[in-house]
Amino acid sequence: ALLRFAKAKGFAIPAVNCTSTSSVNAVLEAGKDLNRPVIIQFSEGGSAFFAGKSLPNKEKQASVLGAVSGAYYVRAVAPAYGIPVIVHSDHCAKKLLPWFDGM
Repeated sequence: ALLRFAKAKGFAIPAVNCTSTSSVNAVLEAGKDLNRPVIIQFSEGGSAFFAGKSLPNKEKQASVLGAVSGAYYVRAVAPAYGIPVIVHSDHCAKKLLPWFDGM
């Protein structure tokens, strides 16, 4: 429904790959300023960065932790911005399925 609404009104909904609470906040602030919905995206690598680059990630554990904690963060703060927000797990190559399954 949201994508159809955007198409009917003639605007795109940006998907922004976020790697920290600061980047999430920047996307939310931009959406609020424009009164438009946004898509916050977490990639496997960006999710590891969100959790902390010093954490081990051989089995994608830091990527899973970062993606899940990022989604919880977005869910907690997004309502304060008063705009629709979609969380997207980015594209997932076959080699990254352990990350996707871990979420």
